[in-house]
Amino acid sequence: MSRRPRQFIIEEWEPVTKVGRQVKAGEITSIEDLFHLALPIKEPEIIDALLPDLQEEVIDINLVQKQTDAGEKSRFKATVIVGNEKGFVGIGESKAPEIGPAIRKAILRAKLNIISVRRGCGSWECGCHDPHSIPFRVKGKTGSVRLTLLPAPKGVGLVTADTIKVVLRLAGIHDVWSRTRGHTRTTLNFAHSVFGALKETNRIMSPHDWTRRE
Repeated sequence: MSRRPRQFIIEEWEPVTKVGRQVKAGEITSIEDLFHLALPIKEPEIIDALLPDLQEEVIDINLVQKQTDAGEKSRFKATVIVGNEKGFVGIGESKAPEIGPAIRKAILRAKLNIISVRRGCGSWECGCHDPHSIPFRVKGKTGSVRLTLLPAPKGVGLVTADTIKVVLRLAGIHDVWSRTRGHTRTTLNFAHSVFGALKETNRIMSPHDWTRRE
């Protein structure tokens, strides 16, 4: 799947939103500012400009079929995870008659769904204060899947299923324990449940977060 270099895409980009114009003009230079000000991200080029080291990984491709009056219609459904391994991760899914377009559309949607993940060292067995794990226990659920992520000391690794490892690795988390319930063979629900759990890392403020940004 060949694509143009990201730099060329940004140079040819004509923003259609206020945030996009501010990013291309250099008025906004950090994605942390977007999340701090709760600014909407409606153009994937915003993410390309602010996160140049973003990585992409396809975690699932399925052939889905729909019965119509003209007969059976088949399309490919792709699920993609994007992240920079430094605290930002997104998930996207899309359908198309061919695999390539389905993956490209899923990547664009994953960029629009990107979130900030709070990392830390929440394990009582470690206390190194490096952002290698999560700061506290978090839960996520999608469909029948129930997932719990727990902080782990440095060196434990990702004690999780392979689907979860992809999401956590691209989010920049290296050590974690997990507990799961439900039909975890459903890749899409499994991925969305860990994505929802990572969102929960921002639900509690620590004393460090009380400092007002200038």
